[in-house]
Amino acid sequence: MDNPASRTIAVFGAGYIGLVTGACLAELGHRVVVRDIVPAKVEALSRGEVPFHEPGLSELILGNTERLRFTLDAREALAGAEVAYVCVDTPPTPAGDADLSRVHAVVDDLVSAPHLAAVVVKSTVPIGTGDRIRERLDRAGLSHVGYAANPEFTAEGKAVSDFLHPDRIIVGADDDATADLVADLHRDVDGPVVRMDVHSAELAKLTANALLMTRISFANEIATLCEVTGADIEKVMGAVGMDPRIGPQFLRAGLGWGGSCFPKDGVALKQLASNDGLYLQLLTAVIEVNNLQPRRALQRLKDELGGFGGKRVVMLGMAFKAGTDDMRQAPSAVVASRLLAEGAEVRCWDPLARVTEPEPWGRTTRYDDPREALAGAHAAIVVTEWPQLRELDWADVADSMAAPVLFDGRNLLDPAEMRAAGFTYLSVGRS
Repeated sequence: MDNPASRTIAVFGAGYIGLVTGACLAELGHRVVVRDIVPAKVEALSRGEVPFHEPGLSELILGNTERLRFTLDAREALAGAEVAYVCVDTPPTPAGDADLSRVHAVVDDLVSAPHLAAVVVKSTVPIGTGDRIRERLDRAGLSHVGYAANPEFTAEGKAVSDFLHPDRIIVGADDDATADLVADLHRDVDGPVVRMDVHSAELAKLTANALLMTRISFANEIATLCEVTGADIEKVMGAVGMDPRIGPQFLRAGLGWGGSCFPKDGVALKQLASNDGLYLQLLTAVIEVNNLQPRRALQRLKDELGGFGGKRVVMLGMAFKAGTDDMRQAPSAVVASRLLAEGAEVRCWDPLARVTEPEPWGRTTRYDDPREALAGAHAAIVVTEWPQLRELDWADVADSMAAPVLFDGRNLLDPAEMRAAGFTYLSVGRS
């Protein structure tokens, strides 16, 4: 795509957000250099190999090789750059605060680039981060360099689409020139630009995630009530979601939320409030409900089996959601750890999950075919809503199992069909 207003942009960080940002900006016609500090990652990206699964991202990178490059050298990334994007991760510290060390390391590189027109932070950061970066730039004699918060609202599995067709583009800046510049970078993006101050932009991302987390945990609370009363959570939330004031999104009951954003951002927002002497009671309860959810499911399955000791249990899915290979903070880790602690033999299946931690996965057996994993098993639990599971011949699977017991932790399958196939079928909030 030719862009008459194309800019030269440096993107710091080649993780999910940095790569999607860099590739999409290149697709919009800008000249982009992405910098990362991991040699193997930069070498792989230079060959067109993406280190994680994200639909459409490889195609964008391969299709924009003339405008998109990768480097280990900060000076090379900044050479001629008009705008620098900060897209590094901000993991939680032991105290629960966001670890901003990587952000500050990038800023230390940026102070040697007085030719920049603007520094844009897309990383999820607490309120006040922009103030500290502004002070650092001013002390380095870069008061002429604008600063903007441009938080991302992309979901794994559809991040490219979310970037190019967003429901909003938030630009937090304290001067019109910087806001105009960041808005102009997105001129061909199909979505409205919402301008605000830096503090509001920083809080908007954390608040959005906290509200989505709340909807999921609320659905799971009501699902528990459904199990006691005999109501059906899907019918209840289906009716509730038809209210235009509420909507149907994020009202599905299941094993709870995970991934790289919700757990981290929830704790960060809670800690941000507590640092100022505030106690966010609702958010605390939301997190507690989510932490309990996979354990409740396992207790129900344990009651059905009479204990997990010596039983072969199959986990159907490992990634925190379908369409991604991301295992960060996935409920599957809790499920596997608890099963192993109770003496179960744990088998796993997932078509994409990228395991980077030895525990608990080193003590499980992973299969390429879910039918092989299920053969001879005493029970199974649907952990990730992979559509492939709907296509299995479940009657045949039931015949191959030592005991056809299945807990559908994502309410993926039809209860009547599963019982007709011979299963003792349990799910979340459905009779």
